[in-house]
Amino acid sequence: MTIADYLREEGRREGRLAGEREGRLEGQRSTLLKLLRLRFGELPELIEARIRAADAAQIEGWTERVLTAPTLDDALAER
Repeated sequence: MTIADYLREEGRREGRLAGEREGRLEGQRSTLLKLLRLRFGELPELIEARIRAADAAQIEGWTERVLTAPTLDDALAER
């Protein structure tokens, strides 16, 4: 295997991993949106946009609070 072949293969592997991570994150975002709608009703567009732009740590924290927070604002509070 040449260096060029190795670098191409590494690039492909990294691309696949990045795609898988983004796919999982998008699934987590979709699940959070669904849970929030079920709990609090229709969501404002700004809230949906905020969730779609959030990173994995934010999504995880919000998902953990969705069932216990008394309000939508409490569920999405930054901590």
